[in-house]
Order: sequence, then C-alpha cells, then structure tokens
Amino acid sequence: MSAKDLQAGGLRLIDRYLLRLLVWPLVGCLGVTVVALLLERTLRLLDVLSQSSARFGYVSQLAVNLVPHYIGLALPVAFFVALFIVIAKLSDGSEIDALLASGQSLERIAAPFLVVGVLLGVFSVVVFGYMQPYSRYTFRAVMHAAINAGWNGRLAGGAFIDDKGSLLTADSADVAGQRLTRVFIRRLDSRGQEEIITAASADLKMDPGGKTITMDLRDGRRIAHDAAGAYRNLAFDSLTTQTPLAAAAVLLRDRGGDERELTLGELAKQAKSPHPVVSKATLLSELYGRWARAIFLPFLPLLAFPFGLASKRGNRGPGLVMAGLLLLAFQHSLLLGQGMAKVGMVPPFPAIWVPFTVFASLAVWLFVGSRTRPGDTPVSRLVRRINNLVARVVRAMPKPKKRRPA
Repeated sequence: MSAKDLQAGGLRLIDRYLLRLLVWPLVGCLGVTVVALLLERTLRLLDVLSQSSARFGYVSQLAVNLVPHYIGLALPVAFFVALFIVIAKLSDGSEIDALLASGQSLERIAAPFLVVGVLLGVFSVVVFGYMQPYSRYTFRAVMHAAINAGWNGRLAGGAFIDDKGSLLTADSADVAGQRLTRVFIRRLDSRGQEEIITAASADLKMDPGGKTITMDLRDGRRIAHDAAGAYRNLAFDSLTTQTPLAAAAVLLRDRGGDERELTLGELAKQAKSPHPVVSKATLLSELYGRWARAIFLPFLPLLAFPFGLASKRGNRGPGLVMAGLLLLAFQHSLLLGQGMAKVGMVPPFPAIWVPFTVFASLAVWLFVGSRTRPGDTPVSRLVRRINNLVARVVRAMPKPKKRRPA
C-alpha cells in the first residue's frame, strides 16, 4: 500500500484494509473456540444423561443454551488472538513501518481496531447482561427436566438406574442396552414391600405407548415378603415383569433465584430493593463484574499492539504467552474480587473496579510506550530478556555424548 494509494482512497482505505485482515481471524478463532467448548461439554452431557428418556433432545436443547455462555468466555480471547495475528503479520511485512513513514500515526492505525473493540463491548453487554441470564436459567430448567424425566428403557453395562425408589443394574449389556447379563433389581412390590430379583440374563422391551418396560428374566431368584411378612426365596427359569417409566418432575423454580439469572436492569433494581433476593454486595459485584468484562474489550487493541510489535519472526511465543497470562490474571482478579465482595471482605465497587483500572492503565501505558519506537517497547525488551535467558539455559545444559562406532 503506497502513499499515493492512501491519498487517493483517503483514510477509509486504511480502515477497510485493516478490518479485512481482522475479520476472518476473529471469526475463525471465535468459531473454533466455541465449537471446541461445546463439543467437550456435549460429550459430558451425553454421559450424564445416558440413561434419561429423550436424551438427545435434551442434549441439543442444553447445548443451544450454552452458546451465549461460551461466546462470552471466548470473545475476549478470540479478539485478542486475532489482533495479535494481524499486528504480527503487519509487522513482519514491514507494513506498519510503511504506514508510519507515510505520515500515519500508531493511533490512526489502531483506530479501526478500537472501533471494533467498542462494538464488541456493546455486543458483550447484550450477551452478559441479557442473553446469558435467560440461557442460564433455561439450561438449568432443561437439565432439571432431563434428570427427572425417568428411565428410557436402556441400560449400559455397569450402570445403575435409581428411578423412584427402584434400583436396576447389570454387569454387561449389548450395544442397544436391552439385552443384559447378571442382573440385579431392588424395588417395591404392589403392597409396598421390598423385593430383590437377580437373574443370569434379561431382555428389555418398551411397550407400545412408552409408559412401561417389559423385562424377560431368565435363571434367577426372587426374594420377597409373603402374606405373613416372612421372607420367601423363589428360584425361576423364566420370569416376566413390568416396570413403569416415571413422568417428568415439576418445573424448576421461577427465574431469579440466583444473581447470575438476573439481567443488568434486574440486578440494579434488586440492589436498590429493601428486600433483595440475595445480598446487596452479591448483586453489585455481579453487576460491576459484567460491566467490567464488557468495557475491557476496547482496551485489548491497546494491549495487542505492543505484544504484536514485540513479536518478530520466530519470537511470537513469549509475547503471546505473556499476553495470555495477563488476560487470565484479569479474569481471575475479577472472580476473586466478586468472591471477596460476596463474603463481605471488600466493598463491591473497589473489588471490581480497582483490578479493572490496573489492567486498563497497563494497556494504555504499554501502547503509549510503543508510539515513539514501535520496535522497541517495554514488552519487546522483556521478551528479548526472556529469549536470552532461555538461550543461556539451553547452552548451559549438557549435550548428549556421541556414540563411538563399534
């Protein structure tokens, strides 16, 4: 991009060029991160709900309601990694040097990224403030319904079904979970008395209508109480019995029992209420924490420029690791502040806004330090020292001795 192109197209040409470089890394990082997190959580949900009726329908609903949560987690990381990639690419190709030589300041180069940060901050307010509270409650409601939806008539080997006081387990099962070996059943009979049934094998079959399961048991024993109340031990070659499938339990409580289920407006309203659902400190720390996470996004370009400019070819690892540690420290400092505010150790306002101010000031200081000499910043000097230290350690390590030929 020459100075003539810059003058002909105006400053908007720079914006379009830089934003075009940013959009695909941002979409790619965000998509990969969210999909990876969802896949990992979906596998865990499948394991938890493996014995529940209509488990795949429940898992899909749960996964959909996890999307706002994981977008909120992944957005700062994806935005920073995309910025780091773009800035490192511009630095490697000497394009930043060319832009500076053409009269563009570092602030002007960073301007489109700052605008994207502001837009993502507004989007985060919507995600943190309104989408997450509703999706969190819906997730809990669906999980409550799934756990209490009853048995689905299939059993994995070694698993236990504890459904309304009845216990069923088997040592092994086929792939469909309907042909079992070494079966153990403990349940209540029609008189409310406990009975124990063991069998060498069993076949399960769901009856038409899906309300009961027929179990064909073979080579087993049945221990139960007789009419006089004494135990009776019955050996059988074949026994057919039915087990009802329980209906779903009542719905979960109304939304709002947890501060994380409240929107930003509801948090502020409850904090002013004389009888809030939880303590005022808990409400304020949650309110301030959501705002801090959203407002910090426009500061990420100021943090990414020093680290990206300091990461020359072959030396990107230390800069990216240091930036990741800073983001992790910021996130955990907010969580620590929220925890301390909830237990009353620190007032909510300083517990959240002091860490925010520290990290925001650090981002501004690092960016200002990159204005005069973009290639020589406090970060780049620290990265060079780390690289030199690692090189000295590697040189000091004993080298493996070469084997002499026999």
